[in-house]
Amino acid sequence: MKVILPKYRENGPRFPMEKRFVFVVFSLVIGVVQSVNAEVPAIFVLGDSTSDVGTNNYLPQSTIKANFPHHGIDFPFAIPTGRFSNGFNTADFLAKLFGFKKSPPPFFSQNVKFSIKIRKFRGINFSSAGCGLLGSTGQTTPLQKNVITMEEQLFQFSTVHNDLLTFKGPLETEKFLSKSLFFISIGSNDIMNNYYSSNPIPKEYFIPKLGLVYEKHLRNLISLGARKFGIVSVPALGCCPSQRIYQANGECLEELNNQARAFFSTMELLLDNLRLEFKDIKYSLGNMVDMTLNVIDNALAFNFKFVKTACCGSGTLNAQGSCSPISDLCSNRNEYLFWDSFHPTQTASKLAAFTLYGGEPRFVSPINFSQLPDA
Repeated sequence: MKVILPKYRENGPRFPMEKRFVFVVFSLVIGVVQSVNAEVPAIFVLGDSTSDVGTNNYLPQSTIKANFPHHGIDFPFAIPTGRFSNGFNTADFLAKLFGFKKSPPPFFSQNVKFSIKIRKFRGINFSSAGCGLLGSTGQTTPLQKNVITMEEQLFQFSTVHNDLLTFKGPLETEKFLSKSLFFISIGSNDIMNNYYSSNPIPKEYFIPKLGLVYEKHLRNLISLGARKFGIVSVPALGCCPSQRIYQANGECLEELNNQARAFFSTMELLLDNLRLEFKDIKYSLGNMVDMTLNVIDNALAFNFKFVKTACCGSGTLNAQGSCSPISDLCSNRNEYLFWDSFHPTQTASKLAAFTLYGGEPRFVSPINFSQLPDA
């Protein structure tokens, strides 16, 4: 198979078409980042554990947390921040590419009113590990606050919108939000939970249901002033180590991958229809299924030696136990695609962010993330 590395379009930043591009891209995009930074006043991130930077740390009853070792072992000062990663995640690297130091902080960690008042407000990360598009996803019991649902994340954003109106006024708020970027990464937990439920809804009915809920959430964001969206579809779920352990020879569970493909197709149609209705919205949709499979099929070209086994965990493929202080931990983390049984390593997250930022249409369309500020 021919190795397909992310390439860059004629009207976007052009990077070397070599496997070492992930190491030289920082120096090459300095000018791009500086020019884009002035055009992106804030970044807002919504989603699940793929973009969570510590939201669930603020939920005392939550059982879905990553604020303990070995998580964060490669984060500055080896701090376990709540990211399901050995370091930064994709939300962080995307923010870096737009001139930010890392992802905006969690909603619960900010004094939003004060930040807006002193004009240092640059956005918020609402993402909550374990949540989904459906309100029931991730919640164990009605009385236990396990996650911040997508609906609750939108409510949190509505309070930020009100604060912006208070301090900036309607015209400046509209301008501020219309130039801000909204990154969304969600859907994996819904698909996984339904697949393994005792009475799963058939894919032909369940995926369209998720699409309708996603549309409702996007319409709510649009009504509150969001105009530029970076949408990350679900990855090849069947190739996570947690799913490989149930397959002969550790192969991918293709039925889950097929559901991920169906979800991406649903998102393509949904976003295209919204664009026809709302002429001023712009979006970029990342095809994480193809991105993931391209890396797995051409692992050595991306400097990955281990694409089936988790770096942190226990048991078969290091994926039968969650990452914890007593887990087996790999030393060569840059050579692993997966950090734990579900989530990518920092290196893989960096590669994903670079591809979303400047990738070719196979991986991100109709424009890539780098083109959103000028769209």
